Amino acid sequence: MLQVNFIRDNFDQAVEGLQKRFFAGAKEKLQEVLDLDKKRKETQLERDQLQAESNSISKQIGLLMREGKKEEADQVKARTAEIKGQIKSLEEQYSEVEETLQQLLYTIPNIPHTSVKAGKSDQDNEVILEDGETPQLHKGKQAHWDLIKKYDIIDFELGNKIAGAGFPVYKGKGARLQRALVNFFLDEATKQGYNEVQPPILINEDSGYGTGQLPDKEGQMYHAVADNLFLIPTAEVPVTNMYRDVMVKEDDLPIKNTAFTPCFRREAGSWGAHVRGLNRLHQFDKVEIVQISHPDQSYEALEDMSKYVQGLLKKLGLQYRVLRLCGGDTGFTSALTYDMEVFSAAQEMWLEVSSVSNFETYQANRLKLRFKDENKKTVLAHTLNGSALALPRIVAAILENNQTEKGIKMPEVLVPYLGFEWID
Repeated sequence: MLQVNFIRDNFDQAVEGLQKRFFAGAKEKLQEVLDLDKKRKETQLERDQLQAESNSISKQIGLLMREGKKEEADQVKARTAEIKGQIKSLEEQYSEVEETLQQLLYTIPNIPHTSVKAGKSDQDNEVILEDGETPQLHKGKQAHWDLIKKYDIIDFELGNKIAGAGFPVYKGKGARLQRALVNFFLDEATKQGYNEVQPPILINEDSGYGTGQLPDKEGQMYHAVADNLFLIPTAEVPVTNMYRDVMVKEDDLPIKNTAFTPCFRREAGSWGAHVRGLNRLHQFDKVEIVQISHPDQSYEALEDMSKYVQGLLKKLGLQYRVLRLCGGDTGFTSALTYDMEVFSAAQEMWLEVSSVSNFETYQANRLKLRFKDENKKTVLAHTLNGSALALPRIVAAILENNQTEKGIKMPEVLVPYLGFEWID
């Protein structure tokens, strides 16, 4: 969440940034933050003054008792009882104001980076790079939902029987393709210095609040009500929360982790007639990369992460493009996000396969993720994450873009992991 000091010192900049998102009532909400903070400080000051008076009176009582002036001491004691009641009332007021301020800050998104342009939707995103050539497919080309039936590698009907729509069953070479992609992505990440971890796929409320899934995306997560746990929407959540309430060492930055997990998203309200096959699922596999960075180096890290994901797409032989998201399409917690999309030659459309984001201090402030700089000053770290990669649309693009009349040719980099060259 935003820091109150930042809002106070950069009020106009913060308002302007939130207006890029078309965030309703930006100025009024930020002013309310400052008003609540002022009230909080005034309440704390009044409480501290009364506490100081109480401490002084306690010393006075002791002195009077030693001098044998019990009657005067009893009179002073009456004032002490009155002060204690006032202090208790002020502490309750402080807690109430503090909670109101905290809840208000939870509703305010991150300030977009200066390079992010204003915009309301994905129609306003900027294409900043495009690479690769569109595959020339044979006349009988098919979309992946037809190919998977033809070669019997993914079964949506069976998944629907077991769990419901959006939970496919991968079979035979389809399952091996999933495993091959996961191993390839993990191997590539560890070669780049990412430490592989295997986190829980359930999180508690503190973790959800720490990385910003709560309260903003509560309705999009699967909730295990009996234990008040949530199925993760991405490995970013448990991996970043490994550093909640941690004072990391500046010399250890950047801290780089990668993790493979299944991911779960309710995607409420996201389905439409255009969404078919692997284009949108409730459960899918993904390899995530996460960095804890020094604030001075986080945007360099973001560019490196973007280039790394692009490198994976090149190795898979996929045509792709990079978009810088506009304010209205940038995630609630992100300051700057690049989306990577691959071109589906059979569907003749671009499919998002990765997002890499810099959250600056927004998550770290919630997480209390800090380090001490060379001057021994406590500083909030920057957090970043990226999909490297999400599997469903990668699989869709591989199947569609590599189809021939003979079968589906697998990318060369995957053959050592697969043990076969063709799905036929």
